[in-house]
Amino acid sequence: MDSKLLNSKTWEKYKTQIALISIAIFVLLLFIITSPAVFLSPQIYRSFLSTVPFVGVMALGLTLILAMGQIDLSFPAVMALSGFVFALTYQLSGSVFLGMLACLLTGSFVGMLNGLLVTKIGIPAIVVTIGMQFFIRGLSNVLSQGSALNMNVGDNIFYRLFAGDLFGIPAQAIWFVFLSILLWAILFRHKFGEHVLFTGDNEDATRMMGINVDKTKIIAFMIMGGAAAFAGILDVFRMRTWWPTMGEGYLMMTVATVFVGGTSMFGGEATILGTFIGAFLIGSLEAGIVAAGLSGFWTRLIYGLLILVAVTIHTVMNR
Repeated sequence: MDSKLLNSKTWEKYKTQIALISIAIFVLLLFIITSPAVFLSPQIYRSFLSTVPFVGVMALGLTLILAMGQIDLSFPAVMALSGFVFALTYQLSGSVFLGMLACLLTGSFVGMLNGLLVTKIGIPAIVVTIGMQFFIRGLSNVLSQGSALNMNVGDNIFYRLFAGDLFGIPAQAIWFVFLSILLWAILFRHKFGEHVLFTGDNEDATRMMGINVDKTKIIAFMIMGGAAAFAGILDVFRMRTWWPTMGEGYLMMTVATVFVGGTSMFGGEATILGTFIGAFLIGSLEAGIVAAGLSGFWTRLIYGLLILVAVTIHTVMNR
């Protein structure tokens, strides 16, 4: 009886992750069957480890935002502006460290502005972040005059840390794993994470418990901005160049990653493991579709179908 009860509790706790893992395995097997030459080669998986973390890192920050019942749509533009500040600071000072510090501060500052407008002014997060998305993207283009900035960092310690390899594993993937563990600890093993989940579950009750809801929201938006800035750092190191179009195309992929991962858009529920798996699932779709002989036009169709299927499964299982 105790064993059955334990198994039941374990299933209830991990059913979302189990469902997502099942979907990921099914998709991978489908790709292997349709394109064995591609998906039985280790090179394709190394490619995923090099490209998925850019979406994955921002998806981790977005997981916190959705867990509060909020939304942030400004992060692709924040990634671009922060990347610009990184490249410009490096060109002016010659210091990679100062460039990275300025980049992270820029992303966190924009996140703080989002949080302040949402909490102190009372503007809905979707309106604030859409407006910030246009403003920040425009600011990046105005400051750069639409021109790229080269990062001649060479093969120094910073380049190896953020764009090199460790035992054949791209550094970006190692950072993604590290940040996933860190965000998991913050969300599920720290009181701040409890405040985030409480806020998303019932904001009024959370205030009555004496929790500073406004502060929690502002910090979460700052973490989101910092995550977008860090993704900008990784991308600038990878390309050795900042481009005005940095971050474009990442919005829907990042949102899809979090939804497919099982985080509720209504707040109070989140999963870092689901976001981690969802990032690789979403990141592999385009390669799998093209390798199967289909045109790239199928990509968005499959994205939408996968989101609908995953969210439907999560909803039915939670009932």
